[in-house]
Amino acid sequence: MPRLSASVRQLKAAGDETRLRLLALLRHGERTVKDLTEVLGQSQPRISRHLKLLSDAGLVERLPEGAWVYYLLSEQQPGAGLIAAILAATAADDPVLSADVERLEQVRWNNQKAADQYFAEHAGDWDRLRQLHGGESAVEAAILDAVGPGPYRALLDIGTGTGRMLTLLADRVDRSVGVDLSQPMLNVARANLERAGVGNARLRVGDALRLPVPRDSFDLVIVHQVLHFLDDPARAIAEAAKAVTASGRLLVIDLAPHEVEQLRTEHAHRRLGFSHDQVAQWIEAAGLTVTGVSDLKPKARLKHALSVTLWSALDQRIRLAGGLTSGGNPA
Repeated sequence: MPRLSASVRQLKAAGDETRLRLLALLRHGERTVKDLTEVLGQSQPRISRHLKLLSDAGLVERLPEGAWVYYLLSEQQPGAGLIAAILAATAADDPVLSADVERLEQVRWNNQKAADQYFAEHAGDWDRLRQLHGGESAVEAAILDAVGPGPYRALLDIGTGTGRMLTLLADRVDRSVGVDLSQPMLNVARANLERAGVGNARLRVGDALRLPVPRDSFDLVIVHQVLHFLDDPARAIAEAAKAVTASGRLLVIDLAPHEVEQLRTEHAHRRLGFSHDQVAQWIEAAGLTVTGVSDLKPKARLKHALSVTLWSALDQRIRLAGGLTSGGNPA
């Protein structure tokens, strides 16, 4: 299609109030049709038709994932440039768009509430439940290998759950902080740490999307089996990257793509795993350099034994004498 014709088609696609509202919502992150239907209060078939028009015009991209489809703004030109120009010309305080964002936050809160309830109900047997996916011992061995002998000055474990990573790495770090949004999980973690004699770890209630820690504070940050529970995993990666010091390391461990829909309905999973490129792009966009990606296939012959992927990344800013980075910020 000639570029002028493509631009006309894109302008026509965006030139509708509902579709403009959809574009404005998607700048806050990828969403499902169900999420967008709840925000806009329109039928699912109608929202699906609008999204198809936007997709056909190259303004949004579809990411099929099992029975769900996620939609996100296109990053391909000229569509991406057109979207940016249109949204830049839209008043940020427009009452309709502002109300949409408020409802989006409510949808996010409802999703998080459902996850919190799940964690509260299963905190006591969380480690056993995670073993159902198989291969946890191999995953921990891979994490130890990726981390190396250390020592590290400070470890941040995001979504610490029962505190397993804090225990596993206790002898390789001077101090560690585990952050989790679930108080019942932290109660279990605290008991586990005391039982294991881990005295260099602290626990804090906090959201992976709004970390309660200073920037550039940890030379080892781990996001272990967290992303698939989140509405906005890319934002969680960006938050994690902010906490990494110059020359520090980030490890992301999560499920590889799979089709076990039961994990959504019974175990509060929002995503059915992640591809190599998907997480790598989020890490690179956050300013870190991916240094390795490895797949860990389960040996257990279990119904839901799933493969796990480990992404390793570095912050390649140079640490200078006196604790300053090459950008002049305290490390």
